[in-house]
Amino acid sequence: MTNSQTPQITIAIDGYSSSGKSTMARQLAKTIGYRYIDSGAMYRAVTLYALRHDMINRADNSVNAPLLVASLPEIAIDFKVDGDNQSTLLNGENVETEIRSIAVSQCVSPVAAIPQVRHALVAMQQKMGESKGIVMDGRDIGTTVFPKAEMKVFVRASAQTRAQRRLNEMIEKGIATTFEEILANVVSRDHIDETRDESPLRCADDAIVLDNSVMSVEEQNNWLLDLYKKVVASL
Repeated sequence: MTNSQTPQITIAIDGYSSSGKSTMARQLAKTIGYRYIDSGAMYRAVTLYALRHDMINRADNSVNAPLLVASLPEIAIDFKVDGDNQSTLLNGENVETEIRSIAVSQCVSPVAAIPQVRHALVAMQQKMGESKGIVMDGRDIGTTVFPKAEMKVFVRASAQTRAQRRLNEMIEKGIATTFEEILANVVSRDHIDETRDESPLRCADDAIVLDNSVMSVEEQNNWLLDLYKKVVASL
């Protein structure tokens, strides 16, 4: 869709966990020929590293922050595109399925709340977006990572709707869990994301809000593409 006459912009899509923002962002990037970066997957990869190296207490999900911070230079995160699929690489290993597990979901918010972790990943993300032509989704993309992004969207949906979407994803991947367990995780993550001291989840003042609680995937994708067209036409 893009051509030499179309300006390259930065697109920031923020929102609550399991709100569908990653699905929207990935599809938009594919349609307009941009690079897609799943910032949430980066935090999940760090969380998986911490779990594998016994830096998280499984009893209460508390994190050994000093040990994890000291290990950050040893953590390399990248993405691999294979056709329509994109996988997250942790030190060269494809961990896409493992980072979507409920075990990682239960611990990712405490890990993401550690200031030094956020600083390290924000620096990585900003490096990835230096040349524009990027769609990135997460919790603080429009407020912290790319505050000057030309297009900002904030996605929300009810906790029940988001839990059901997450359950459907888990079922498709063959991961055993329950709606109640996922709903509790969604509510807990919302609270942690909204109240953390470092880059809390909030809607940027210049973001367009989308509540997609009753929208189909096709409807939200069309909405986002229409917004993109309006933004680039105004530049």
